[in-house]
Amino acid sequence: MSKISATALGTQPIGPLLVKQAVPASIGILVMSLNVLVDSIFVGNWIGALGIAAINVVLPVSFFIAALGMAIGIGGSSIISRALGAGEHEKATTTFGNQIALTVLITVSMAALGLYFMEGIIPAFGGQGQIYPLAKTYYTIVLYGVPFLGLCMMGNTVIRAEGKPKFAMVAMIIPSVGNLLMDYVFIYVFDWGMAGAAWATTGGYLLCFVYVAYFFLSKNASLKPRFKHFVFKKSIVSEIGALGFVTLARQAATSITYLIMNSLLFSMGGEALVAVYAIVGRMLMFALFPVFGVTQGFLPIAGFNYGAGNMQRVRESINTAILYASALATLVFIGLMVFPEAITALFLSSKNADPETMALNAYVLENTPAAMRWVFAATPIIALQLIGAAYFQAAGKAIPALLLTLSRQALLFIPLVFLLPMWLGTIGVWLAFPISDLLATLITGYFLRREIKRFFS
Repeated sequence: MSKISATALGTQPIGPLLVKQAVPASIGILVMSLNVLVDSIFVGNWIGALGIAAINVVLPVSFFIAALGMAIGIGGSSIISRALGAGEHEKATTTFGNQIALTVLITVSMAALGLYFMEGIIPAFGGQGQIYPLAKTYYTIVLYGVPFLGLCMMGNTVIRAEGKPKFAMVAMIIPSVGNLLMDYVFIYVFDWGMAGAAWATTGGYLLCFVYVAYFFLSKNASLKPRFKHFVFKKSIVSEIGALGFVTLARQAATSITYLIMNSLLFSMGGEALVAVYAIVGRMLMFALFPVFGVTQGFLPIAGFNYGAGNMQRVRESINTAILYASALATLVFIGLMVFPEAITALFLSSKNADPETMALNAYVLENTPAAMRWVFAATPIIALQLIGAAYFQAAGKAIPALLLTLSRQALLFIPLVFLLPMWLGTIGVWLAFPISDLLATLITGYFLRREIKRFFS
């Protein structure tokens, strides 16, 4: 991090500083989400609802492996932010070197295991019936590119920790734009079908990796690890693991959620209900990008000032981030409540010569809007939960960060999604989302308030 960037994180007014950090992060998350969204729209219109369902089956596996890189990135970046705030540049550089070595080792190993056990993994995640052959094609190709995505996710968090949010934004834009162009060429022009969608996604990952590597090799980066920094240091690897496990656990919970939802919905309504959830899942990843952007922008500010011992600025950053994220979440909520039919229509074409595909598409178009409204019903309040959990991660407090993160996606949601359908049927599946959001927000609010009273009064 340059001296100017360090001074900015520690001295600039929190509101404008959060905007400077959050806007590039939001844009980056937005366009990166387009990787999945564009695939879904192209595949839905040119292949059909089964194609969208196939992508939904593959995503939790590929994203979990990529999340290993993100976990290492966020865990290490918390250390880097605090080290830079305390003036410990050598520790920051060593942390980055250890991050690179860990990411390569773990993501390559996991991708290899994912390919080896492919025949069992795809059906377990809902790739059954007519979905299986499409999911297998997409899965095989995408997993070859996932280690590059893991390196990109790791590098992106470090770029942001260096105080270079615009470079981090560009790193996230490049794969989305590349994927968009390659989707058109490979699916529409070359008529490669699911293989085309998969190669477009993998090509986007490769483009992102090239840019991230260029950044760290250029003069823009201040962290320049040498060979000695790639040698694992036990204390740093342990802290990366403890803090990164929070992110990894969150993504693991997301992957488990996809597994449970795909299997549960397939048993309740076959391929059609899996396709409904596939569209809702796309919006869960896409629609909340400004809220996630504020959360990402908040992390380096809170981490830097916590490391510098400036607790008043940490508290101000918490309050400001919750305010901004809540306002944005409310706008997202309004849009999803008013326009779910129009949003659903983007994913599917009502014109198809195949009667079976037309019938499936019609079912999805009819049932997705109601599901979307239920799933996003508690959106206006989730900012408190996200920022609260992020604070504990930024402060290096791994255990409360982990528990608060898991409260929403695993500890509460998974029991609810099994229990509610027993009495309410399909609507019980969708109701599990807002109820778990509400309960997790109340729990996070309690712990965050207690933390503020103990350390910020």
